[in-house]
Amino acid sequence: MIDIKLIRENPDLVKENIKKKFQDHKLSLVDEVLSLDKVYREYQLKGDNLRMERNSLSSQIGNLMREGKKEEAEEIKSKVNKINEELVDTEKQTEEYANKIKNIMMKIPNIIDDSVPLGKDDSENVEIQKYGEPIVPDYEIPYHTDIMEKLAGIDLDSARRVAGNGFYYLIGDVARLHSAIISYARDFMINKGFTYCIPPFMIRSDVVTGVMSFEEMDAMMYKIEGEDLYLIGTSEHSMIGKFKGQILKKTELPYTMTSYSPCFRKEKGAHGIEERGVYRIHQFEKQEMIVVCEPEDSYSWYEKMWSYTVELFRSLDVPVRTLECCSGDLADLKAKSCDVEAWSPRQKKYFEVGSCSNLTDAQSRRLGIRVKGEKQNYFAHTLNNTVVAPPRMLIAFLENNYNEDGSINIPEVLRPYMGGIDKIVPKN
Repeated sequence: MIDIKLIRENPDLVKENIKKKFQDHKLSLVDEVLSLDKVYREYQLKGDNLRMERNSLSSQIGNLMREGKKEEAEEIKSKVNKINEELVDTEKQTEEYANKIKNIMMKIPNIIDDSVPLGKDDSENVEIQKYGEPIVPDYEIPYHTDIMEKLAGIDLDSARRVAGNGFYYLIGDVARLHSAIISYARDFMINKGFTYCIPPFMIRSDVVTGVMSFEEMDAMMYKIEGEDLYLIGTSEHSMIGKFKGQILKKTELPYTMTSYSPCFRKEKGAHGIEERGVYRIHQFEKQEMIVVCEPEDSYSWYEKMWSYTVELFRSLDVPVRTLECCSGDLADLKAKSCDVEAWSPRQKKYFEVGSCSNLTDAQSRRLGIRVKGEKQNYFAHTLNNTVVAPPRMLIAFLENNYNEDGSINIPEVLRPYMGGIDKIVPKN
């Protein structure tokens, strides 16, 4: 959510930003906010004047009573009562207009950074850099679930019977590999100075609407029936929510945290969940990183954060590239974002395995996350980034470490988490 002062002072800039995101249907929201804001401030001023008048009259009552002028005092009391009645209605109207404005403001996208390339959708994202040589071996690499099945590591049929498409059973060495990658990612981030955290896996609606747009909420979140609770789609949601309504000390910034969680997503609009694959699924696990920092430091943290993901993937012998997300591919709260994509030697192309985003103060305004300043408090900046998200990451790992005989190489950094083995061999 942007500052309403920006709409008051520079509505054309806000409208231009909406156009850059190819959301022209939202242009009318700016004028609607300005119209409502005018009425809101009128009610606010009326309320202030009524309270001043009431305070002035109330002070006269005591003096008149001391002077024995009871009738005059009662007349003023009657005026005060009428003011109180009028004030109740005025305050109600003020609150109603404030809520109307807030609801619309939450639909207006964050101001994107000047460096963001213009484009309508993810097809117009811009490659930044490749890391590692994308190799295609001279032997065939099977589909990732075929690899897992030869390792006796996955059971999709049972998962469909139990829960439907978009779920899986990971078994044996593949399940161990999945956990090993998560554990390695956790320690990797701890060694970068991040504090490890396991957050709540459910959050209330006021946190959901604080961390994401209504469109994302509808497409992603599972609601717990009969309760004000949602299953998290990523631990970023509850990690940023941790700071909701807090006034942070400058001396304690930045907060740098890495979190583990299961994640649950409806994947609404995904046009079907693969029956055989584990690329787009309803349930997965993830190691995340979040930063809450001073506004002037957020873009330096942004650069560090995505570089950590690149470094981790390269340590696992997986080539990757980074893509700058174009304006039309940015979710409404994001000011700048880049995707990390892993190389698929089977498909001979890259695919997304993580995303790093700077949301500037958009989440902080929604959630009331402030920093205590010398003269006045101000909103912190928040960032998030995927460290690793198996089982999607397993696709890249298995393909890039696959041998012709069906075995899987275990990179040296991962061996301590795999009981010291350097290779997984097929079971059949």
